[in-house]
Amino acid sequence: MEYKTELDKLRHSCSHVMAQAVKELWPETKVTIGPAIENGFYYDFDKKEPFSDEDLEKIEKAMRRIIQKNLPFIHTTMNKAEALKLFFQMKEDYKIELIQGIPDAEVSIYKTGEEFLDLCKGPHVKSAGEIKAFKLLSVAGAYWRGDEKNTMLQRIYGTCFFSERELKDYLHLLEEAKNRDHRKIGTQLDLFNIYNDTAGAGLIFYHPNGALLRKIIEDYVREQHLKRGYDFVMTPGILKGKLWEQSGHAEHYREHMYYFKVDQEEYAVKPMNCPGHMLIFGSKLRSYRELPIRFFELGTVCRQEKAGVLHGLLRVRGFTQDDAHIFCRPDQLKDEVKGVIDFVFDTMKDFGFENISIELSTQPAKFIGKQESWDTATKALEESLQEKKLNYQINAGDGAFYGPKIDIKLKDALGRQWQCATIQCDFSLPERFDLTYVSDSGEAKRPIMIHRAILGSLERFIGTLIEHYAGAFPCWLAPVQILIIPIKSEHATFALKLKEDFQNKGLRVILDDRNESLNKRIREGTLKKIPYLLIVGDKEMADQSVAVRKRGVGDVGTLSVVDFIQQVEQEIKSKK
Repeated sequence: MEYKTELDKLRHSCSHVMAQAVKELWPETKVTIGPAIENGFYYDFDKKEPFSDEDLEKIEKAMRRIIQKNLPFIHTTMNKAEALKLFFQMKEDYKIELIQGIPDAEVSIYKTGEEFLDLCKGPHVKSAGEIKAFKLLSVAGAYWRGDEKNTMLQRIYGTCFFSERELKDYLHLLEEAKNRDHRKIGTQLDLFNIYNDTAGAGLIFYHPNGALLRKIIEDYVREQHLKRGYDFVMTPGILKGKLWEQSGHAEHYREHMYYFKVDQEEYAVKPMNCPGHMLIFGSKLRSYRELPIRFFELGTVCRQEKAGVLHGLLRVRGFTQDDAHIFCRPDQLKDEVKGVIDFVFDTMKDFGFENISIELSTQPAKFIGKQESWDTATKALEESLQEKKLNYQINAGDGAFYGPKIDIKLKDALGRQWQCATIQCDFSLPERFDLTYVSDSGEAKRPIMIHRAILGSLERFIGTLIEHYAGAFPCWLAPVQILIIPIKSEHATFALKLKEDFQNKGLRVILDDRNESLNKRIREGTLKKIPYLLIVGDKEMADQSVAVRKRGVGDVGTLSVVDFIQQVEQEIKSKK
């Protein structure tokens, strides 16, 4: 692995010091690999007993002793035969396997002083004393070389920075991220659940508040697509296996699909919506005058995901995409791509995401279609970004098997990146499905197909929203916008009338007239992160007003019912 920054080099060096500390404490442990990663590093170990939290503390102490010695990182090379003999004597089976897979005649070795030796390309810092601020964070399981057929190893994650201030800030960020965990907040606000034992892992059950939040998002999505000239379609959840052979998914994506038989014929649960949309396009003769045709579907799909990668709403087995496929002529391609980019930016602004980054993912090693088509598609995506004057990074080799793509990532309130929108340019599938339109000269021409999603999946996007806002959704998104609390039982009739009036205005409101103290009801309403709590008593009944408590602000005084409704309606309309 090549490290592009000095911080990566420092973190990789820290992972070596950690491995040395582990070997000192548990000499029988076998070491594997320890790269720098985003925000830190890890090292995988083969150790019979699991590492405990107390073990991590022991390792940190041992690392500090090594760092205090200021041992130099010494680089040397060795021919493969010598290296194999050396690591055989050390009983490091995983290093032997790695050496056997190296095509070169010589291998790269790094020593930490004379005390620890590791197979490694480097680079490293000059000496261990340069490592000033580090922290071991967690332990997780990891299969050797990512293959579940191989040995399960123990992966210790850590992080490292140039200064204690940077480390302290990062650890604070981790703590804040823990407090914003969408699984924790989802339970607190009763939004969703996953009944692993009774229903299955990776399958989401939306409770009333979560289902309402999802409806709000779906309504927004449908409205925005109608405004932009999309046609709504709906396709079945299961389709014949031969259709997935025709699309190429059976060859390139089968391990992620659910197959079964009906009347002795193979079917599959759809992992994507594109084949259904292509069947609809091909159902009748199309004219060049009709293009572009934009088919949109809130399509629920299912994909096989390993249990170890499932994570709340962010990685699931069943999810709904705001999926669309645009069929266009070559002269329309760039305008359609730019239109989707504008759609993404407008949508993210409405949901409160201002910081966006873009990647252009190019042709992977395993692909379908003609090279000429890939080159044309990649050029069209790149020129679209350039003409929009947008900054982007090239993500080489990470395109879909049927075409290159633009991936748009957003940053949340903690500066973390989340994948959402994708725009994929596809010349291959229209050819596989023999899709055509009649050109202005009367010839049959092949349309270009753009696969695109704005939010990505509703599940992942909702999880992102929960963590971005820590559950305190803006008023237009909040499942419950208003909580009315009558002070005494004699105020309940007035409170109920208010509730009905607000509901007639399209506001989402609940009433808490339980026989509990006023403070308790206010406290519980605050914990539910409801934007507005309205307190009503004798004065409010007499004046037709409400005492308003605004989330994050507190008491804001008394407003007439009419003025309060106008204020809330304006806040909802502005999507602040």
